[in-house]
Amino acid sequence: MSEKTKEISITGLGIALFVVFTLCLQVPVFENYYLCLGYIVMAVYCSCVGTLSGTVVGTAGVILYCVLTGGLRGMPGWALGNVIIGIMTGNAFRLTERHAGGTMRILVMGTAMVISCALGILGVKSLTECLLYGQPFAVRVLKNSYAFTADAAVVLFSLPLCTIIKARIRDGAYLRR
Repeated sequence: MSEKTKEISITGLGIALFVVFTLCLQVPVFENYYLCLGYIVMAVYCSCVGTLSGTVVGTAGVILYCVLTGGLRGMPGWALGNVIIGIMTGNAFRLTERHAGGTMRILVMGTAMVISCALGILGVKSLTECLLYGQPFAVRVLKNSYAFTADAAVVLFSLPLCTIIKARIRDGAYLRR
């Protein structure tokens, strides 16, 4: 199997995992909002597979989730927001990769993840919904603040998992049985 085929297959698996984590593992936090545990998959893919794959997992995963649940109204903003989150998170992982697991790397990664969620959800998602549905930007930012808080927490929670999985892949532990 060619490397490109493997990468496409692995990314497809990530999209499916994003949908399963988002759809089946629902943890309510605010009013009618649930933690989007698919962000764990997206962060792991950004860390271990690469920025492009992680971004595709998050974006296509949201689109597929929205199609399956009939939640198409929020899909454009959420998908575009995930593009920003994936690109920023993936690039932060790549740029800090040489600094193996130090405290400073974890602080930089955590900060980058929160900023990417803020830009993606409070910025891009809110602006997209403002333009599509004619609601004031401030109202959309306020409504999306729930999603930002919950999603940023999930992405931060995934940071240790990303570090552990990346180390296991680097050590070749995934090959051992």
